[in-house]
Amino acid sequence: MKLDPLKMSDWQIAEAAEESLKPVAELAAELGIEKDELSQYGKFYGKIDSASILSRLDKPGAKRGKYINVTAITPTPLGEGKTTTTMGLVQGLGKLGREPVGAIRQPSGGPTFNIKGSAAGGGLAQCLPLSPLSLGLTGDIDAITNANNLCMAALTARMQHENNYDDARLAKSGLTRLDIDPSRINMRWAMDFCAQALRNITIGKGGKLDGFEMDSGFYISVASEVMAILALSGDLADLRDRMSKIVVAWSRSGKPITTRDLEVDGAMTAWMVRAVNPTLMQTVEGQPVLVHAGPFANIAVGQSSVIADRVGGLLGDFIITESGFGADIGFEKFWNIKCRTSGLVPDAAVIVATVRALKSHGGGPAVKPGAKLDEAYTKENVALVEAGCENLLAHIETVVKSGVTPVVCLNAFHTDTAAEQAVVRRVAEENGALFAVSKHWEKGGEGAIELAEAVVEASSKPSTFKFLYSLDEPIEHRIEKIAKVVYGADGVEYSETAAAKLKVIESDPATASMPICMAKTQYSLSHDPELKGRPKGWTLPVKDFLTYSGAGFVVPVAGDIKLMPGTASDPAYRRIDVDTATGKVKGLY
Repeated sequence: MKLDPLKMSDWQIAEAAEESLKPVAELAAELGIEKDELSQYGKFYGKIDSASILSRLDKPGAKRGKYINVTAITPTPLGEGKTTTTMGLVQGLGKLGREPVGAIRQPSGGPTFNIKGSAAGGGLAQCLPLSPLSLGLTGDIDAITNANNLCMAALTARMQHENNYDDARLAKSGLTRLDIDPSRINMRWAMDFCAQALRNITIGKGGKLDGFEMDSGFYISVASEVMAILALSGDLADLRDRMSKIVVAWSRSGKPITTRDLEVDGAMTAWMVRAVNPTLMQTVEGQPVLVHAGPFANIAVGQSSVIADRVGGLLGDFIITESGFGADIGFEKFWNIKCRTSGLVPDAAVIVATVRALKSHGGGPAVKPGAKLDEAYTKENVALVEAGCENLLAHIETVVKSGVTPVVCLNAFHTDTAAEQAVVRRVAEENGALFAVSKHWEKGGEGAIELAEAVVEASSKPSTFKFLYSLDEPIEHRIEKIAKVVYGADGVEYSETAAAKLKVIESDPATASMPICMAKTQYSLSHDPELKGRPKGWTLPVKDFLTYSGAGFVVPVAGDIKLMPGTASDPAYRRIDVDTATGKVKGLY
């Protein structure tokens, strides 16, 4: 069957393409993965034993593939095709006779069943098989949810027992009083759906046997610190150590209460034993893709895992790894958190742009999910594109400041015109970036050859990679650098709550030396999603701080960002169903 994205939906393309997929055992053998290093979960995907592979291959002097990060300009709510481009680039490199490995994040149930859809790519540039990838895969996000909620169960049970028992009775159970402050709980319950009604709740209502009554809430599972730990851990031992350092709450005297204090860290790690290994999948054209860790770089670290990147770099001659949202969020965290943790140095970065997003940043009408696009986005308007390139320029400058060569990839839509594309090319090339128009969505790897060639060229250039800030600098200085250098703010202001928490964080040498993982909107370089383009004359408001001691970073919360997204009025789940005759899922995109 001819696969035509102009006439077929993503799920129809995926279903047809799955008929010619390689068995995962064959794919693993081609990569050099040994038979006992693969655990199949089905004919076409399975877990790989990362510890065995790294032990076998990660030796001094081992050849490592070129390390490429895929990021983007500030997106519209529809997304600009970053995962699609990642898959397209892997396929394009395959067309050049290279041996690339992709590394993407596991789709979250939140966007899959809401507006944005699955993070599998699209058109002829997808990660397959689509349905398993989009519906839980090998259970990593379920494991994260369970580990997080086990911690919350341990916390709330301990608070109930301490409230109901005197010290003597506690001692009979082998417990000492932690004196947890119910107003200073650092964790929430987790669920992998967009459930705004659960953001703020009261738990423990009833009698003495029904728990300790207090305010609580949920965040989406991929925003859990457990997910960040999975993304940044080097191996199971590292994950186990990080799990014990999670600060769950504080005592009334101000002492941090950790998972180790609750004696739940070991059991939480038990949930994560299988999750520590990436899942091996493939592109539409049969190249290997490692799926590990999760999305949401606006409220989480939002990176493919360190383990996947290390393994992929040893198995292929290019490792193409994805970061969430724009370079102000995903690439900045890749640059200053992930690379600091992994010790890996990128050889190039791809900045995905679309004419649609550039027109939006140039003053075009609002782009709203589920609504018909204004004709400004489907008819030529060079002036809008030109104005919107200010946003692109900000992201190019961010990548250049890291010492990495950027490649601007214009993810081509069939409504783009040559004049519009020429503007983007000029701006990119005049400001230190290579440029490529890529038609991977429509033509697969063949349509991504220009992009692949640009990435090969960029990755051959010398890197002068350097971090934006030193961990010896005061936290305020680091936040100010991110705000001014990356976002373009005039400065930073702190709420009373944030200022008080910052003093506590800076007074502890352990937390004072952690990197910064900003939580802010993905729809603007600023904290305000309504400010498009490259906003000038604004100040970044930090309203709160979260401390993720296990993951190893401090989270300033800027603006009104929520850790639990909401479900929109026309969510994707309305169009997802099952063919009861075949059991196949339809309607995913």
